[in-house]
Amino acid sequence: MTNMPELTLTARPLSLGDLRRLHAGEVCLRVADETFDGLALAHGTVNDIVASGQVVYGINTGFGKLASTRIDTGRLADLQRNLVLSHSVGTGEALPADVVRLILATKAISLLRGYSGVRPELVRALVTLFNAGVVPCIPAKGSVGASGDLAPLAHLACVLIGDGQAVMPDGRKVPGAQALHEVGLAPFVLGPKEGLALLNGTQVSTSLALAGLFVAEQVFAGALTAGALSLEAIQGSIKPLDPRIHAVRGQAGQIAVAQSLRELLADSAIVASHAQCGRVQDPYSIRCVPQVMGACLDNLQHAARVLEIEANAASDNPLVFSDTGEVISGGNFHAEPVAFAADIIALAISEIGAISERRLALLLDSGLSGLPPFLVRDSGLNSGFMIAQVTAAALASENKSLAHPASVDSLPTSANQEDHVSMATFAARRLAEMVSNTAVVVGIEAMAAVQGIELKRTPKGPHSSDTLEGVLRAIRQEVAFVDQDRYLADDVETMRLWAMHPDRLSIFSGLVPSLREAA
Repeated sequence: MTNMPELTLTARPLSLGDLRRLHAGEVCLRVADETFDGLALAHGTVNDIVASGQVVYGINTGFGKLASTRIDTGRLADLQRNLVLSHSVGTGEALPADVVRLILATKAISLLRGYSGVRPELVRALVTLFNAGVVPCIPAKGSVGASGDLAPLAHLACVLIGDGQAVMPDGRKVPGAQALHEVGLAPFVLGPKEGLALLNGTQVSTSLALAGLFVAEQVFAGALTAGALSLEAIQGSIKPLDPRIHAVRGQAGQIAVAQSLRELLADSAIVASHAQCGRVQDPYSIRCVPQVMGACLDNLQHAARVLEIEANAASDNPLVFSDTGEVISGGNFHAEPVAFAADIIALAISEIGAISERRLALLLDSGLSGLPPFLVRDSGLNSGFMIAQVTAAALASENKSLAHPASVDSLPTSANQEDHVSMATFAARRLAEMVSNTAVVVGIEAMAAVQGIELKRTPKGPHSSDTLEGVLRAIRQEVAFVDQDRYLADDVETMRLWAMHPDRLSIFSGLVPSLREAA
């Protein structure tokens, strides 16, 4: 990653666009030298507390329900090592590399705030692993999103102390000590509070939620494109996009989506060809796209603001305030903001797929669409898109169950010391599956809409806007016209990837939260 552009970590919070680039692996990290000053002060405060013999939670006591147990100074290194090892109880498949990149980066950002009391060398090690493309193996399951993402972050910390496993850039899975050696690092002997600082925090749930947000943005853009293609395929009315309708309601997302669709359809000869057709009202899945997708956009933007703040937050406990020499216990590790944000993203993802599936069903219904049944010329002998819509319906329905809010659940842990938890990590982790489901639905809709446009098109017939014609050509380069039944599973997968592709964002960069700064 050393040939990539540098993103410098300073006292300035990272933007959502910065976080998107970290997730995409488009930048390497550098820490401004002056940013380490706060770490040194807080680390000195911790050392002063140890030297003075004060009893302070997290520095020379046990943890959780054992907070009243004092630990002798000579055993503090054992205390931190034991903490990391005892908490490394995650299970399930390893988190994907792009999520782990975000975890490494956001953990470094949190520690750099200067409230955790760790050595600067610990942050330098996290940055070294990030820049070297080393991915600590972090099991996906085992966090309730309170007291921090303890188990998954413990697996990250294990690599730093020479335990655990990591995946190298060439794909080899190696022991933690070997991974450190190959990038010029030695295993850490953790000092007072350092193990706790690595484990406490919301970096795993936040990174999972950010990853879900970024792909949800891409599928949102794909769904708007597919919706515009569907409107063209059925020769739907653009009157519901009239800006006066949306201005008198005043919802920002609705206004923005309607404007984007007007721009997308501008100069469409298909629209002009049926301007006087007398069509009064289309079904809601066409007519209410600004209202539904605008509400989704508003919620994605709200979640984006919450996650941007959290990614830059000091979510450790206790926190070291070196200006007064105090170490104060609180609850910044409780991931309730992340849980709510992830639940909101889940609702948006589900609705994007739900309305897309309804447009797909409309395209296949010849009585409503005016197109051949199931979008195939010789229907009866051919089933066309009949069962592709069944797949879309299955996934849209599955997402309804997955969208059930996780934040309303709580199960006490640590002998009722941690008696209310956020479930943020699951709330965020399920987003990847949900967004993939919706991408299938949106991809099938786009493939069907292009089929519908071509079924109505005559050799000299009207064309759509330049932008949509470009989209149509790009789809046709990947997926052929369905003139008779054939094996469609590969086409469905191709269109799933189409719906998730970042290129869709370029059409709607002014709408997408993490691209707004570049719009």
